[in-house]
Amino acid sequence: MTLTKSFKELVQKQIAADPAYGEALLRESVDTMLAGDIDTGKALLRDYINATIGFERLGAATGTQPKSLMRMFGPRGNPQARNLFNVLGYLQKQAGVALHVGTEPR
Repeated sequence: MTLTKSFKELVQKQIAADPAYGEALLRESVDTMLAGDIDTGKALLRDYINATIGFERLGAATGTQPKSLMRMFGPRGNPQARNLFNVLGYLQKQAGVALHVGTEPR
């Protein structure tokens, strides 16, 4: 799915106005992937990256080419666990949050 500039701007403005929104978007992307919906989780994470630091800065910080990161989180991307966790670790640090996996009774 290609993001329109207006959608990117909307998400950027929302995160700038309400940092908790950005944290919720990051958390939801991880929760969605953990629930088994990898494609939606990647799309949410891509929206988060576009609205916050962008792929250029993320690539410089993680040592991964920005185009590779865009492909990883694109509809046909299949990031290796090492790359995914490297990105998530950096995004958590940038956002000042720590995400944890827990269990809940069914």
